[in-house]
Amino acid sequence: MKSDSLLLEEKAAQEVLLYRRRKWKWFTYRFLMITIGAILMGIGLELFLVNNQILDGGIVGISIIVSQLTPLPLGVLTFVLNIPFFIIGYRKIGKVFALFTLYGIAVMSTVTLLLHSAHPVTDDLLLATVFGGVTLGLGVGLVIRNGGALDGTEIVSIIVNGKTPFSTGQIIMVINILIFSVAGFAFNWDRAMYSLITYFLAYKVIDIVIQGMDESKSAFIISRYHEEIGLEIMEQLGKSVTYIEATGGYSGEMNKVIFVIISRFEEVKLKSILDEIDPDAFLAVGGSMSEVKGGKMMTKKTPHL
Repeated sequence: MKSDSLLLEEKAAQEVLLYRRRKWKWFTYRFLMITIGAILMGIGLELFLVNNQILDGGIVGISIIVSQLTPLPLGVLTFVLNIPFFIIGYRKIGKVFALFTLYGIAVMSTVTLLLHSAHPVTDDLLLATVFGGVTLGLGVGLVIRNGGALDGTEIVSIIVNGKTPFSTGQIIMVINILIFSVAGFAFNWDRAMYSLITYFLAYKVIDIVIQGMDESKSAFIISRYHEEIGLEIMEQLGKSVTYIEATGGYSGEMNKVIFVIISRFEEVKLKSILDEIDPDAFLAVGGSMSEVKGGKMMTKKTPHL
């Protein structure tokens, strides 16, 4: 028989090993996502935008302008000009963010160097604008969602994002509008306007990737049939509900408020449940929630409170 102390040591060693495995999986997954995002960014730049003379935004956009005025390659300029912002990210956000950012920028710069002489996928400016914007948005969104950045303006926007009501994509868009305005005066207004369209698409895609297509919303329901409604929500939507004791401010009556987290696609179904049980029920659906963590999904076979 093993002593209690030996068993405790073995258990502690197993927990440490499990923690290290989870941490390794966490890093591996994020490096993979950042690699994919950086490759998409490089593809969007070289195969859709740059060769069609559509300007990019941010530090990459400045790099494109400088590369057109000098013999310096875009990939080198992108990496070098992002170094000061990488240092800012290291100091303000953290080592892991800096590591992911440096890796992502290195991959993106390498891809742009490899694809610089490649022929664009399409010569149609509208198609290049649309698909270039979507590709950029997917790439940047994947990298930001997994803890990195591909451009100095993204680092600035991530830092400022926590201090303003604007999303990361909106902050990037404002910075890019300023850059496109300068580029319009210096080069070609047509290309600047195409670039603006590209980033209107890109920043929307960035927000979708970061927040997820299946955004969560908070719903509060007040009804005297709260038990019936709660059971139907668990049965039909497979969601767990929470009953909150509440007192009416005007009537002074005690009642129960149903609280449930739903996706944007489940909102219509929730309303149909209320229409069937209590058309007069009060429903308040909160704004989108970018992340919901914890709790367990209920199954249709075993609904319970």
